[in-house]
Amino acid sequence: MNVRFWGTRGSLAKPGPTTLRYGGNTPCVEVRGADGTLIVLDCGTGAHGLGQFLISSATSPRNGHLMITHTHWDHIQGVPFFAPLFVAGNTWDIYAPSALGQELERTLAGQMEYEYFPVTLAQLAATTRYHDLREGRFAVGAVRVITQYLNHPALALGYRLESGGAVIVYATDHEPHAPNPAARRDGEPPMHSEDRRHVEFLSGADLIIHDAQYTLEEYPQKTGWGHSPAEWVVDYAVAARARRLALFHHDPLRSDDALDRLVERCRERSRAAGSQLQIFAATEGEEVCLLERDADRPGAEKPPGRAVTTGPLTILVADDEPAIVQVLAATLQRDGFRVVTANDGTTALDRARSERPALILLDWHMPGANGIEVTQALRRDSDPVVRDVPVVLITAETGAEHTAAGFRAGVTDYLTKPFRPAHVRARVQAWLQRRRNEASPRP
Repeated sequence: MNVRFWGTRGSLAKPGPTTLRYGGNTPCVEVRGADGTLIVLDCGTGAHGLGQFLISSATSPRNGHLMITHTHWDHIQGVPFFAPLFVAGNTWDIYAPSALGQELERTLAGQMEYEYFPVTLAQLAATTRYHDLREGRFAVGAVRVITQYLNHPALALGYRLESGGAVIVYATDHEPHAPNPAARRDGEPPMHSEDRRHVEFLSGADLIIHDAQYTLEEYPQKTGWGHSPAEWVVDYAVAARARRLALFHHDPLRSDDALDRLVERCRERSRAAGSQLQIFAATEGEEVCLLERDADRPGAEKPPGRAVTTGPLTILVADDEPAIVQVLAATLQRDGFRVVTANDGTTALDRARSERPALILLDWHMPGANGIEVTQALRRDSDPVVRDVPVVLITAETGAEHTAAGFRAGVTDYLTKPFRPAHVRARVQAWLQRRRNEASPRP
């Protein structure tokens, strides 16, 4: 597979003298499969240059697959300026994660309404097909695509692309689930199960393109914003035994010189771990060629169609602090969920059994029974719906011993206080989509 970077900056386009070398456009990456299949990862302002290149190059295919990690503006603002979408006869498949009850086509149309742009989505001349994705796998041409949810204050997907034995993982806008997720004793995996799952998603990649917006010093003031410290990304890649790591989604305030220093710091961290990992900062215009190795071609799996939901799902919120219950209930009701509440552990357990919710947000410290005790009781319940319900523990405790105790009790994930409502919405959507995906019959 061949890779070319067209936009590498995060959050905000930042052209100017301090970003000349690494680039100032927001995310857009071109990937060519072994058979020439064209995949475009994200459609930030970098997509303008890619589109002009595709139109001007007679040998370049003008049909392709646009895979969007999430619909925050810096990842879709290039859609109205991506020239191949305006050419009749072209065909483009556009993919993005689907929130329950929301559709990709409607979301993209929103930024092209009359108030914001003179051309509507319906006026694009190319044939466009929209795919609302969940976690799963499918194939486009000779490329096998695997998707997995990332940790961000919006429902976001990472893409693992496999073709001819070469593997690229694109995981931008992702925040660790636990403080210093890959810090561990020799041979010990990351403590949080979701961080271990992320390492598995990156496992054995020839190239990881990963969000690395912050440094360790900056991260404490940016916790909950949905991005990773570059140093911990190195730990992820080392644990995954990857070959190359491209630091990506550069902070708009980080100059070229500062990025040089960050790359060297990351290389020193990798060397200290005894790793041969090759580390560089993604640069606009840079190309990376990954040699194909013998491997079975992916099967003719089809991408998922639109997500379908029937009626409002119920979520149980249990916390003895009325202000937290109020914030969570308002946040979830905004997305159309039916919310039931409890302010102690005993009531929470009773309502879990009577309401049979799709997901439970459960405070650790409550009267009657604490969150661990409630979770243990749920996991012993005879009703499989109650026994298997995802439980997200709400806690201010961040120590490794607390995390381990929760997972031993059967906790699914953690929501750490203080939290941002946007992060809650994204994590709830991810867990509900994942559960529905696991329950769906396999093809």
